[in-house]
Order: sequence, then C-alpha cells, then structure tokens
Amino acid sequence: MRVFLFLFPLLLLVSGFGFAHAGEAELNEDPAIKERFKAVASELRCLKCQNQTIYDSKAGLADDLRKQIRTQIYAGKSDEQIVEYMVARYGDFIRYKPAMDSKNMLLWAGPLLFLLLGGVLLFRYINIRKNEVVTVESESISEEDHLRAKRILEESGDK
Repeated sequence: MRVFLFLFPLLLLVSGFGFAHAGEAELNEDPAIKERFKAVASELRCLKCQNQTIYDSKAGLADDLRKQIRTQIYAGKSDEQIVEYMVARYGDFIRYKPAMDSKNMLLWAGPLLFLLLGGVLLFRYINIRKNEVVTVESESISEEDHLRAKRILEESGDK
C-alpha cells in the first residue's frame, strides 16, 4: 500500500510533464507550419462533436487527429494529401465542407432543381388561373339574364 501511495503521485507528475511537452511543441512551431496546420484542421470535422472542426474541438479524438495532421505535415505531405488520407481513413463525413463530386451531385444540385421546378409549376398555375378568369369574363350574358339582373337591382334600390 505504501508503494502505491508513493508511485501514484510520481505517476501524476510524470504524466503532467508529457502534457506540458505536447503543448510546448505547439508553441515552438514554425509560423508557416502553424498556418498550414490551422488550414487543414479547419477543413476537417471532429467525428465526435460533428458540429466543430478538428481545430476547434476539445474532444480527445480531435487531439489524436490533430497529432496525425502534425505528423503528416512534418513528413512533408501536402494539404491535399493530408485531407485525402483522413477521408480514406474516416470517410467523406470527416470533410467539414463536402466536396462536389458525382456521388453527392444531387445534394448540391437538389435545392436548385426544386427551386426551378417550383418556379415552373407556379408559372403554369398562374397561367391556367389567368385563362380561367378570361374565359368567364368573355362569356356573353343573355338578354333575359340582363333584364332579370336589372329588375333585381331596381327592386333592391326601392327598399
């Protein structure tokens, strides 16, 4: 039991140095690498949070993904290669802004297609209604209906 009481604080102390060292590596980075890292990490979605980029997320998984990005930057990979690696490993969902390709073309074109279809249907509906109104107005009233309407108006004016 005494050994545990001695080793536990020592273990905490050692693990604290590891975290300080990781943060220190980020602070001493080249500004160009920091910019590249920020650009790449901002393009990718945190798989746990799903509404944040890897750059903004505080999740442990995001920490691991940031380490992978940093490792690949230091390995000399281009930004596109890093993103493609992440997509190959975690799927298209990891992209914060999905790419426009044949698999999701309907996703991109769908709203425009619905807007165009709605416009065509609205245009046709208005034209049909307009033609119905013109047809009713153009029908001639018989002389008998005209006299009956005149008589009704005169009777209602007397009251």
